[in-house]
Amino acid sequence: MTTSGTVLVTGAGTGMGALSSVSLAQAGHRVFASMREPEGRNASKARTLLARTEDAPGELSVVELDVQSEDSALAAVEHIVQSAGGIDAVVHNAAHLLVGVTEAFSPEEVLRAFDVNAVGALRVNRAVLPVMRRQESGLLLWIGSGTTRAIPPFLAPYSAAKAAFDALAESTAWDVAVYGIETTILMPGVFTHGTAHFANAAFPADTERTAAYDRIAPYLASMGEDTERLMVDGVTADPQIVADEVVRVIGLPTGRRPRRTVADGSDYGAEILNGAAEELRLRLARRMGVTGLLGRL
Repeated sequence: MTTSGTVLVTGAGTGMGALSSVSLAQAGHRVFASMREPEGRNASKARTLLARTEDAPGELSVVELDVQSEDSALAAVEHIVQSAGGIDAVVHNAAHLLVGVTEAFSPEEVLRAFDVNAVGALRVNRAVLPVMRRQESGLLLWIGSGTTRAIPPFLAPYSAAKAAFDALAESTAWDVAVYGIETTILMPGVFTHGTAHFANAAFPADTERTAAYDRIAPYLASMGEDTERLMVDGVTADPQIVADEVVRVIGLPTGRRPRRTVADGSDYGAEILNGAAEELRLRLARRMGVTGLLGRL
């Protein structure tokens, strides 16, 4: 796929997923924007996406997909394949933010963070990869996070889960490259506006444990203000830059897509480590004698 194709976007109801879905349709792609309950509690979000792409050169359809259900993922992918004949790219975007003192999160809360932010992508892959292997082509585009490079305060379950998501992306890439399936990990910086990330963030249920951390309470209270200091020249980063990068990567010719890329208006700095990480990956492949798993190289 070099100009247009069929793209599945997870977590397309809000934020980067919604922006990416609309931008892809406007770029001429056939987009399946997925979310939970598009005919129920998220019906207004589905209608908004459809309205915003009415006159787009491409086509946008809304499909139900809950990344916490393998049956839901299988049903969504079966619908897409029946409608479009295949899938050229998947944008793994579904995620949920958690904010608070690490000890105050229960194990169950942390496990749910991993389920949504990491295992959800595995469920989708288990539905999508059989299709891509048959095609001997495809792109897995993972929307990661700069927080896996520099861990910020008060985001432990989220940062840990996104680090697991990142590791799943790299591990899956070893498996699928020989089938012509490419991997790109897009690492956004910090976005305090324009997404539902902070507005819908979860907080630890154990308020007593949070209260016990009185010495850091002022920092927790000023987290929003402190995060705003990351913005370059005081200008709030626009998450549309993530959508633009999604469109750019998907539109690149096969074999020209980067392993990692950054969309960052906050100068978070993930790219400082990305080059070294890629060097280490290739070094490992050479030393183990498994360069055949690198696919196109």
